[in-house]
Amino acid sequence: MKSFKPALISFFALLTVITLAACDKGSANKAKSDYVPKELTVQFVPSQNATTIEAKAKPLEKLLSKQLDIPVKVSVSTDYNTIVEAMGSKKVDVGFLPPDAYVLAHKHYDAKVLLLAQRYDVTGADDHNSDKLVDFYRSQILVRKDSGIKSIQDLKNKKIAVQDTTSTSGWIYPAVGMYKKGVDINRDNIQTAQIKGHDQGVLSVYNKDTDAAFVWQGARNLVKQDAPDIMDEVVPIYTSTKIPNDTITVRGDMSAKWQKKLTQAFEKVAKTKKGHAIVAEVYGHEGYTPAKDSDFDVVRDYNKTAKKLDE
Repeated sequence: MKSFKPALISFFALLTVITLAACDKGSANKAKSDYVPKELTVQFVPSQNATTIEAKAKPLEKLLSKQLDIPVKVSVSTDYNTIVEAMGSKKVDVGFLPPDAYVLAHKHYDAKVLLLAQRYDVTGADDHNSDKLVDFYRSQILVRKDSGIKSIQDLKNKKIAVQDTTSTSGWIYPAVGMYKKGVDINRDNIQTAQIKGHDQGVLSVYNKDTDAAFVWQGARNLVKQDAPDIMDEVVPIYTSTKIPNDTITVRGDMSAKWQKKLTQAFEKVAKTKKGHAIVAEVYGHEGYTPAKDSDFDVVRDYNKTAKKLDE
């Protein structure tokens, strides 16, 4: 267990590095928007085993290539910051980015958002999927039902499983949600454990390794096979406001013509039987809907508040 403040300092140090690098790259990207790819490079971060997921995503290359009439290369990355930097240095054309990573990519490298992913809305006490497609999700703070923790105020002096500082649902939204309720994760004797994967965050609470966990709503479903009683034993005490879904984002100098072409290609592929199966299994995407930069102003507002936690 550790204080999360060093991780926050590292995160904002990373922002400083990105900002300095962007002074040159960002201005160049904004000066021209005429890039036309001869081979399209697409990158994402897997939510499961990287080798397995990369193999499952490979068929996406042929499907996109058929739509675009150019070669397509799909690969995985270890983290979203790496994708953001790769897009900024023009090594990656398209990134599957969560909202916070997109905001960074847009701010420092003028990256352009094309689409928001659609998923089935998660509702009810058992986090079941409805038949309604939405372009948002929510984060939750989970605790054991028998822990005696009933509200955010009860999290003082406790141990919380969290994700990386760039995780919108695994850090930013729940941490800010606590802050708005008068509980500061860095100043109320709270210990944090950075755990890789929302499923592992859920299990850390279930196994009593931590008192609470920051996860996306629906994460309990990931561990039902290992913990059939998870819905009864682990419950939410906080559910956030809506968070924009994952994005399909392109590098900042992509021509307007190709932005449109890529938008149409991803939409068409996701509607085919084979294409839908790939994006659904690899990323949990059921389809895509057009996006605009202002859709992420709410994320920017949360980021501003998140910075106060490091003051």
